[in-house]
Amino acid sequence: MTKPPMRNTPNRGDYTRRSSPAQTANSGWIWGRHAVLAALQNSKRKVIEIRVTRNAVKETPEGLAKRLYEPREIDQALPEGAVHQGFALKCSALESEHINAVVDPTHGALLVLDQITDPHNVGAIFRSAAAFGIRAIIMQDRKAPPLFGTVCKSAVGAAERVPHIQVTNIADTLKSFRKAGRHVLGLAGEGEASLADAIAGFDGKGHGPGLVLVMGSEDKGLRPRVASECDQLVRIPMMDVIESLNVSNAAAIALYEASKWRPARGKAPIEDVAE
Repeated sequence: MTKPPMRNTPNRGDYTRRSSPAQTANSGWIWGRHAVLAALQNSKRKVIEIRVTRNAVKETPEGLAKRLYEPREIDQALPEGAVHQGFALKCSALESEHINAVVDPTHGALLVLDQITDPHNVGAIFRSAAAFGIRAIIMQDRKAPPLFGTVCKSAVGAAERVPHIQVTNIADTLKSFRKAGRHVLGLAGEGEASLADAIAGFDGKGHGPGLVLVMGSEDKGLRPRVASECDQLVRIPMMDVIESLNVSNAAAIALYEASKWRPARGKAPIEDVAE
């Protein structure tokens, strides 16, 4: 398939709030009921410290909390404004899965985040990825927030359920996927084909399990070299009254479209169902 040309149209901003890229840490705090309980159930997380209130301790594993805390004492350990619901956990970082585990096209659909740094967006994307059965999320090791804090709170436990993979170079990673037989679609406002048509039309089977979806950063979209390593740039059709979607909303739509095809289960496209 002919590779798309380098982008020559202005980039579109589609973020609500930017945050500075966070450095990868060996440990950090997670807060919020769902996020903390999910982390406690994840054997890959090592518990360093737990702070829970008298009400919250009823939902935590027996004997884990050595003492109970007042809400204000939990506030002191967390960033200003963190809504903890009586649950806070300091734990080890999650290890990145190796890229070789997902290169094979039969290993499930993948989602690649090209320098998406806002922790709210990344957390929401993890939640959608869990809902729609994505095999793994791939992020750049230098420009992605660590899986603690706001990411985990926004993911509502999904950061513990969807494997993540850190790579040094997104473009080179996409090239290796294509060489292995995966089909790579990049989401971009200048894409000529619609997302739905591209997913359904490549081989008449929704690309099988080898689909890779690539989402660009909140303000600049896909970087030129990353875009050039996609098999096709695609767009989400929208009314002209709005210029762009928030990246986490766009990811949810893309993952829903991909979920209409369930090749790994040998099923035909599912019907659209309005909630």
